[in-house]
Amino acid sequence: MSVLMRVTNTVRIRTLVAVLVLAFGTVAFVPVCSKVVAQSVGAADSSTGDSFDSDVRIGVLGLFRPHEFVLSAAAGSALVLHAGEERIVLEKSSGIDSATVRISDQDLVVTAGARVMRASTLTVNGRKSEPVDFVLAVPGKIRRHYHGTLEIRPAAGILTAVVTMDRETAVASVVAAESLPESPVEALRAQAIAARSYLVASRGRHHGFDFCDTTHCQFLRDPPAPYSAAARATAATRGLVLAYDSRPIAAMYTRSCSGRTRTPAEVGLSPAAYPYFPVECDHCRAHPARWSSRMSAQDAVSLHSSNESARLNIDRRLGWNAIPSNSFVVKTDHGQMILEGTGQGHGIGLCQSGAKAMAEAGADFRQILSHYYPNTAVVTWPGSTSGQRGSGPSARLP
Repeated sequence: MSVLMRVTNTVRIRTLVAVLVLAFGTVAFVPVCSKVVAQSVGAADSSTGDSFDSDVRIGVLGLFRPHEFVLSAAAGSALVLHAGEERIVLEKSSGIDSATVRISDQDLVVTAGARVMRASTLTVNGRKSEPVDFVLAVPGKIRRHYHGTLEIRPAAGILTAVVTMDRETAVASVVAAESLPESPVEALRAQAIAARSYLVASRGRHHGFDFCDTTHCQFLRDPPAPYSAAARATAATRGLVLAYDSRPIAAMYTRSCSGRTRTPAEVGLSPAAYPYFPVECDHCRAHPARWSSRMSAQDAVSLHSSNESARLNIDRRLGWNAIPSNSFVVKTDHGQMILEGTGQGHGIGLCQSGAKAMAEAGADFRQILSHYYPNTAVVTWPGSTSGQRGSGPSARLP
């Protein structure tokens, strides 16, 4: 094809896109050109007024209701702590590489070596206000490594810690935390796209930050090493999200679906922007994850297999393994209720067990995603949110 013909065709395509945008306000997805698809999503988003923000704000360690944090500089890092007008640097080479943060009345008390500072908010970043590696611990309970910037503030008598991190760092951390052991690379790539889609499409789920680090949103651990399978799967799919009806979707996923995925309505949840068409899962049908559980009749009085909220309420009181899924039958035995079921999780969207089996059989990430999310497109997302702020349930409820 001559240069003139290529230029002419490019002009025609751009003119057609412009006409469609003027006529309809967006461009429908077409499978023939991934670049046009990506531009379509961007056009749809720009009409919402959302900014192209690639960072996410994640509330961390809140499950422990902390009253004290220990903040440490990771090896090779220097942390700059800002407490009101005061400032201190934590660095291993300086001899002061950690600080303790506690609540006193309505303020924070920050202790680093002999230095004591009081402020309403503590912020932490690198020497040039850049993201930095640090370790945050709840003494005697948990210790985690993060890469980003940190804000700590008191709220209702406990400490709230919010890490602002690059979205791709968050995706890799979610993939490392959420994926099944020994998952093939194509299953990990599908998981990365589902996790990224959720981060893009469902910001603002909490007051003061976008997401938490539990399965209420998406489980988050330390960022994986660059050479790890989770990091490589994230890098290989960088910027790719699932879209439906010209918008990214807050992609939900489940550990094991019992042989058929469900819609939100089937488990008593509000409808989502994406309808979640139920699909068959051959692996889980042939190899169901079986479980049984006992509980009192009083605990089970409001429980039935189409009520996800009731299941989660019991799990919060009795433990997250009390009722692993919504697929079960109930029997009685000497005043106790015996639940016998299959599956793990709400059963909506991507089935991680099924995705692993599909990948082992040779399917790539696109085939996996098209199976569990019918009528969606994998598109390159420029970094914007979708306008669906805080809507919908978690990606993977326990």
